[in-house]
Amino acid sequence: MDFDGTATARRALWIGGGQWAGKSTVAVNLALRFGLTAYLYDRHDARGHDDRRIADRVRRGEPPAGPDPETTWVRTVPTRMAAETLADFPRRFAWVLDDLSALVPGRRVVAEGWGLRPELVAPIVESVRQMVVLVPTAEFRAQQITRLPRASVAVARVSDPERALRNRWARDELVAADSVAQSERLGVRVVQVDGSLDGDQLTDLVADHFAAYL
Repeated sequence: MDFDGTATARRALWIGGGQWAGKSTVAVNLALRFGLTAYLYDRHDARGHDDRRIADRVRRGEPPAGPDPETTWVRTVPTRMAAETLADFPRRFAWVLDDLSALVPGRRVVAEGWGLRPELVAPIVESVRQMVVLVPTAEFRAQQITRLPRASVAVARVSDPERALRNRWARDELVAADSVAQSERLGVRVVQVDGSLDGDQLTDLVADHFAAYL
C-alpha cells in the first residue's frame, strides 16, 4: 500500500482563531474525551520548527538569529506586524503538514493554533465542518490579558517593554479579525468566546460541532 502523507491532515479536526480563546484547552479536552491525538501548534512552532526557521533564514541570506527584537516589537506598527505575520503563516503551515504526515493515529488528530488559518486548512480537508475558529470578544480578551501570565510576559529585551506588549496585543487582535473574515468567506464556523462558558462547556460546544467526526 502506498503511503499517503496527506491523509492525517485531510482527516484532522482543526481549531484556529485568536490568542487566549481556549483553543489548547478544548483540543486537549477533546483528545482525552474521545481518544484523539492533540497537535498543539504553539508547542511545535516554538520548539520543533525552530531549526527549520533558522535554516530558512540562512537560505534567504538573513541572520540566523532572526529580526532584531527592537525593530520587531517596538519600532514596527501593529498593522505592519499583522501583515507580516499573515504573510508568514503559509510557510509555517507547510511545517505543520510535514509534522502531521509523520503521524498515523488510529483515530483523528485534533490540531489547534492561531497559525492554523481557515484559508490554509479549507483546501486540504474533506469538509469545512472539520474546522472551527474560536475568537475572544474584546471584553474577554481584555480579561485574559490581565489574568493570564503568558499574555503579559515580556516579548523580548527591548527599550520599551510596555509599548512592545501593546503592539503585540494590537497585532494579535488584527490577526484574529482577519481569521474571522476568512472564515466567513469560506463558510467556516466562528465561535465568539466571551467567558460565559468554562473550559468543559466550550469543549461541549466544539464537540457538538465535530460530532459527525468523533
